[in-house]
Amino acid sequence: MTQQSPSPFRLLGLGSWAEARRIAEILRAETVGGLLLLGATVLALAWANSPWKDFYQDLAAFRVGPESLHLNLSLATWAADGLLAIFFFVAGLELKREFVAGDLRDLRRAALPVTAAMGGMIVPALIYVAVIATGDGGGLRGWAVPTATDIAFALAVLGVISTHLPSALRTFLLTLAVVDDLLAITIIAIFYTSGLQPLPLVIALLVIAVFGVLVQRGISRWWLLLPLAATAWTLVHESGVHATVAGVLLAFTVPVNGRDGVDLAHRLEHRWRPISAGFAVPIFAFFAAGVTISGGAGLGATVTVAAIAGLVVGKPIGITLSAWLVQRFTRARLAEGLSWWDVIGLGLLGGIGFTVSLLISELAFGSGTEADSQTKLGVLAGSLLAALLATVLLRIRNRHYRRICAAEAADDDADGIPDVYQRP
Repeated sequence: MTQQSPSPFRLLGLGSWAEARRIAEILRAETVGGLLLLGATVLALAWANSPWKDFYQDLAAFRVGPESLHLNLSLATWAADGLLAIFFFVAGLELKREFVAGDLRDLRRAALPVTAAMGGMIVPALIYVAVIATGDGGGLRGWAVPTATDIAFALAVLGVISTHLPSALRTFLLTLAVVDDLLAITIIAIFYTSGLQPLPLVIALLVIAVFGVLVQRGISRWWLLLPLAATAWTLVHESGVHATVAGVLLAFTVPVNGRDGVDLAHRLEHRWRPISAGFAVPIFAFFAAGVTISGGAGLGATVTVAAIAGLVVGKPIGITLSAWLVQRFTRARLAEGLSWWDVIGLGLLGGIGFTVSLLISELAFGSGTEADSQTKLGVLAGSLLAALLATVLLRIRNRHYRRICAAEAADDDADGIPDVYQRP
């Protein structure tokens, strides 16, 4: 009697019901935030190209904050350095929960989104560099601009086109974006740090360690944690490392399964995600997306074309090729009902860079410079084009998605858990 070989592992298969519910809750918040992000972007572009554009520029340049702490910063800088630290704090919490308590504890499940995120950063960067090399070579410092994925913007697109994306694809998209955020903040910390001051950085790490000791002991009193977090952020800002890095480092100290079974990471994520998605990111977009198109920024500039090519061409190629390599070398197979067209569609959604891409543009070229404006125009145009292409492909597949979603929602025994999650 021959022993039957085990069935191959399924890529993009369903996870657990608990994980599916958690992902659905996150995506609802991010979708609302994405619509606010779209509104803030449209407002910024309209204002920056109106007769009142000078007032918009003056508002972005208006400085507030204590000079004694070297924090007399413009509103635009506060948005980029301060508010985005909240965004990266939430992203850090989500990443830690994924790998400690989520389905990504399984290395086979983690391999696909992690590899896809890496491919989705390497290929766009190579394409950006290749396009820059065809010109005078100027703008190479912005090589990381097309490497980011904006989950809020991508979900807003899904909400607008009303596509019924299956649970496994939504989970993959979210996890891909979260890993992408971690890689992006790593790039920012390593390649876009200038004038490093070791002493403030060391003190900042000590403050973060104290924060970590408190949260590991289950202490969540805001009047203790918030001052420590603000102090850590100030010191990281003073050190020359981009201040948003403080958000991720603080998040990584928060326990997922703490004392008495309390999931402090989930509690803080639930508390801060609406602030991040509904306030911090839209305000940053409002100040970062106000490109005056009639000025020096033109679609024909090399950095503009490089950003567009990296997002629209590089992202789907990088994500899809990486997923194929995982399948090729692990002998896994796509889950039943899904095809490589679905992976390409998600790759196109990954080409919606936006928030972190705009941030990297400012770090690379300096906020308000001609190169920054040209690159931001490329990010806006590339994100829009990627969104349109993803819309076409996903709408073609939407009837098929409806059938999958209907099967995933079926609960014949009325126990509150869809039947598909109770099958072996």
